[in-house]
Amino acid sequence: MADPRISHIELDEATIIWRNADIEQERRVAIFDLIEENAFKPLRSFSAGHKGPYRLRLAVDDGRLILAVANDAGDALETVILGLGRFRRPIREYFAICDSYYQAIRKATAMEIETIDMARRGIHNEAADMLLERMEGKIETDFPTARRLFTLICVLHIRA
Repeated sequence: MADPRISHIELDEATIIWRNADIEQERRVAIFDLIEENAFKPLRSFSAGHKGPYRLRLAVDDGRLILAVANDAGDALETVILGLGRFRRPIREYFAICDSYYQAIRKATAMEIETIDMARRGIHNEAADMLLERMEGKIETDFPTARRLFTLICVLHIRA
């Protein structure tokens, strides 16, 4: 029976240089939400008979996103590599708006927080669309899964 979803996700801890409590919370929520509900079908593995669920390890190396896909037992199935050049700007914008958001929730009015959150969601949505486009022909997924994956890609880009 086919079960094309992520059952476990791991971030390359060596890639994550620094994180604060807000970012750590974003990471935990994104992973929890991703595991709870996602759609993830690596096309080469799926067509070779591996119908899921999948374990996924994310890393960034030399400006590329490495998605290492394994079966539920941990046996490697395939590695998908995506260039991240087009994501530099959305990642930078997302970090900037998140900083504003975290500062706002500590001292701004509800309307100011809502305005910043709307901008944050807009950047997040555009980046998720871009990720869906980049994965086309390699991995089939849905929009909510792409949004959560983008959050985790951002976590991998944090620098002190």
